[in-house]
Amino acid sequence: MKIAIFGATGGTGRQIIHQALAQSHYIQALVRDPARLPIDHPNLVVVQGDVLDPIKVESVIQGSEAVIVTLGTTANNPDDIVSRGTAAVVEGMKRAGVKRLIAVTSIGVGDSKDQVPLAFKMLMKTILKKPMEDKERQEGIIKASGMDWTIVRPGGLTDGPATGQYSAGLDPKIMAGQVSRADVAGFVLEQLEDETYLYKTPAIT
Repeated sequence: MKIAIFGATGGTGRQIIHQALAQSHYIQALVRDPARLPIDHPNLVVVQGDVLDPIKVESVIQGSEAVIVTLGTTANNPDDIVSRGTAAVVEGMKRAGVKRLIAVTSIGVGDSKDQVPLAFKMLMKTILKKPMEDKERQEGIIKASGMDWTIVRPGGLTDGPATGQYSAGLDPKIMAGQVSRADVAGFVLEQLEDETYLYKTPAIT
């Protein structure tokens, strides 16, 4: 499958690319700094640019069958980069005629607020207030987009290996815990050809 990825230089984005290439998918990734994605593979095309640049965004999406968004907040970006970037991706998808969208947000967003422990709820109201509000806006944009979307909400991300030992689904009793970025990447890629969670927000932890 041909896949466009936004947020490719983050930990989860890199895991998705490694696993997607191992599965013989074709990847186009938009990155601001190609040096942060030192992967040399014939099935990977890296395009330098900004997710807020509509021309670059559409150029990466053109010809793709699906789009994966793993955007995150970084120190040198505006506080609303995730929602604004996602809005730009959605507009690019509309222009390119691509419908399948898979995005990674976080447990604690939307109707999953009660799936995080009290300590994390306190962080959501203080240190993580702006990033979580940005993810709330992001999810709203995706749900109103008209795309064939799935929103994956992971718990606390680690750099451990893929284990396949995780809980995922729509059960509100699934509580936030640690999950490796590699396992999240594997779950995200499964959604490319599985409509179980179409228009849904599965948690993974």
